[in-house]
Amino acid sequence: MSGRKKLIFANWKMHFSVKQATAFAKKLSEKKIDEGVVVAVAPATISLSPVSETLAKCDIATIAQNGYHRDEGAFTGETSMPMLRGIAKFVLVGHSERRHVFNESNELIRAKMSAAVRSGIKPILCIGETLMEKEHYHTSTVISSQLEVGLADLTSDEVGDAVIAYEPVWALSNGKDFSKHKMPAPDDIKKAVDLIRGNIKELYGIDAASKVKILYGGSSNADNATAILSVNGLDGLLVGGASLGVATFWPMVEAAGRVYKDNLTDKK
Repeated sequence: MSGRKKLIFANWKMHFSVKQATAFAKKLSEKKIDEGVVVAVAPATISLSPVSETLAKCDIATIAQNGYHRDEGAFTGETSMPMLRGIAKFVLVGHSERRHVFNESNELIRAKMSAAVRSGIKPILCIGETLMEKEHYHTSTVISSQLEVGLADLTSDEVGDAVIAYEPVWALSNGKDFSKHKMPAPDDIKKAVDLIRGNIKELYGIDAASKVKILYGGSSNADNATAILSVNGLDGLLVGGASLGVATFWPMVEAAGRVYKDNLTDKK
């Protein structure tokens, strides 16, 4: 996996007005992206279309922060996956805030995964344990359960084409303290990555397990990006608070480029 591109995905969460999001996207579009790095941003739904248009002529993709599991109907306030087609390349599914703030169940997340694939949008399945689950040594059980149910309606090929984001809930910052927040060590992230690939191998086969992309999310920043991106088997980062400024985000993109090049050198 040493020759695989590194993914640096930004989740802007509930930040920026439409005007601010578009202006920020314009700044990012002027940056040079190193070979071997894929960059994508997840603006709020109201900003998704203008940000997508702003980034249309550069190599930065867009991610929807959420999508509904039904294709159409009387669901006021929701945005269906078919509505996102052509605007977003990816969609976040099962983010910890959707699970723990909006009480989305594993079963609903499974339906959203299926809806995304059905609409030709690559789903990013977010999984991870709470602090209480970690302290009671339930991390493995939680990850395995969230994977098994979330992916249940997908084929092996569809799983291999998906993205899994490991986001331990206890490591998520408030958007401002990402540089000082508690987070897992690289060795612990490696254990989670191995657990995820092992589960997928058991459920969907070695081909899907080797192809699926795995990200880490939770207080990643410019200072720790290189160490995390160097974890064997990890494909990239889902960045929260550090993605809200060019000065804090772009060094992480550059770090990904360096790690990619170092991996190619090591492979030789």
